[in-house]
Amino acid sequence: MTGLYYEEFEVGETINHEKRRTISESDNQRFCDMTMNQQPLHLDAAFASETAFGERLVNGLYTMSLAVGITIPETTDGTIVANLSYDNVEHPEPVFHGDTIRVQSTVTDKRETSDGERGIVTMHVEAFKVNDPDEPLVCEFDRTVLSLKREYTDE
Repeated sequence: MTGLYYEEFEVGETINHEKRRTISESDNQRFCDMTMNQQPLHLDAAFASETAFGERLVNGLYTMSLAVGITIPETTDGTIVANLSYDNVEHPEPVFHGDTIRVQSTVTDKRETSDGERGIVTMHVEAFKVNDPDEPLVCEFDRTVLSLKREYTDE
């Protein structure tokens, strides 16, 4: 278990997640298949070539899911009760096959539950395209979790 307990989150702290991921065509295809999303902008090269993007886009929900997954080890691995919400999701720049993503999480709020046995933590998660020299922001959202407090665990 590598995640943080409620007490260990500090409002204003930014966690730069070390793991990165290069998104392959296969990643995008499988995600679209699993979610039954057959949007031609994600899957049809000929269709996508006629759009303003000129090529297939990675499914935005995959980009968001990948960003969440990358954050887990340093935030909530083994210390979460539940994900409560994902809010204010934006995709300001496109992601293409072959793009490499890095992620950072900034703790924006935390409060104890009414019984004081757990805590609610909100993090602003940002994903950036690192194979572009400008490292543009490609996805951002707020993730709110119900977190364990150390004093109420067996550790």
